[in-house]
Amino acid sequence: MNLATHEVGQEMDSRQIAQWMAYRSNRSIEARNDIVLQYTSIVKKIVLRFRGSYNNFGQLDDMVNQGIVALIDAVEKYDIDMGNKFETFASIKIRGAIIDFMRKQDWVPRTQRSLSKELDDVYDKLYSDYGREPTQTEIAEQMDISVIHLEKVLEQRHNSILLSYEEVVYESIQKATPLGSRDSNEYSPEGQLLYSELREKLGEAIEQLNERERQVVSLYYYENLKLKEIATILAISESRVSQIHSAAILKMKYKLNHY
Repeated sequence: MNLATHEVGQEMDSRQIAQWMAYRSNRSIEARNDIVLQYTSIVKKIVLRFRGSYNNFGQLDDMVNQGIVALIDAVEKYDIDMGNKFETFASIKIRGAIIDFMRKQDWVPRTQRSLSKELDDVYDKLYSDYGREPTQTEIAEQMDISVIHLEKVLEQRHNSILLSYEEVVYESIQKATPLGSRDSNEYSPEGQLLYSELREKLGEAIEQLNERERQVVSLYYYENLKLKEIATILAISESRVSQIHSAAILKMKYKLNHY
């Protein structure tokens, strides 16, 4: 195989080719670390996705460390000859490691966790009953709270629903067994098909959001903007951005869960 034409996110330069060839031939720690250094930006990018959460428990360094450990593991297990992007393979492992770490922190207050679960359950029930997305008024009535209280719940659950959304996507990707390692059956054609289908379903879920929800999701996840920055762009309050984000992810989570 010609490593120079292998797609690892982008065309490899001569230095990268030498690094992968060196590691493949001698499996030395030095060669591995050279490769790891080339991809540390993946860890930073993924950690930034949880920025609204780690502010609550002040363990950013621990999250980065978990991501680096997962990146090292990805380099050690990745098989370049299979012709798949390293970034995709590494991102899945890094995201999983960070989610596992956050699960153990118990950083969401119990009352907030309880309200989030109740909201999820009510949304699912009403969606099944009506065969469509329930309105905020309908959700509030089912929860026996006011619409204003519901909006406050949506605002406060921004962090918890972010992690919940990431868990849904990560676990769905794991079930799809994307390609990248010879350690398991990850190279099966079925795995590749499921992974492609998941990406398609995620895109469909985003398309079904209303325009303002799509704007927030795009700015938050693809442009990596902070809530305050999004609020400025959309000329609304930061709390309103949190509400819109939570409502959007609630809808997307329902679609992915049922998929």
